[in-house]
Amino acid sequence: MYNETEKDKVERHLREQLWALRENKPIVTSAVIVAGLLEKWETKKQECFIVITLDGAHAVIKIREITKGTVNRALVHPREVFRPAIVDNAVSIIVAHNHPSGNRGKSTEDIEITKRLVEAGRVIGIQVLDHIIVTKTGYASFAEDGLI
Repeated sequence: MYNETEKDKVERHLREQLWALRENKPIVTSAVIVAGLLEKWETKKQECFIVITLDGAHAVIKIREITKGTVNRALVHPREVFRPAIVDNAVSIIVAHNHPSGNRGKSTEDIEITKRLVEAGRVIGIQVLDHIIVTKTGYASFAEDGLI
């Protein structure tokens, strides 16, 4: 019998939330992603970084947690972010992480990793559509702010 791990449960829950919100349509706004993540992330005490792999129609293939960090930092490397995208044959990705502090501001590290991910994506042919920072009170989107 298959025993679902906690990580599998989180991924299943996030996929269900996104599917319900999208009504089987491609993702078109960051708010859809945030709504799917907020319930699980609003009580997290440490930063978590995820990647959402997308097909050519921007429909979700899979959602994966890449890393869990400390209360104010999660180490992220492009190879860890793009590995699942390559395995999934994704055309594009959306990355997201939470700020347990509630601060929606983009740190220097957030901006730097986003630049590195966008550049790595260009090299391997997988577009980074957005980097979303989720907090208890809202979110910040690099794409909506014209930074991607």
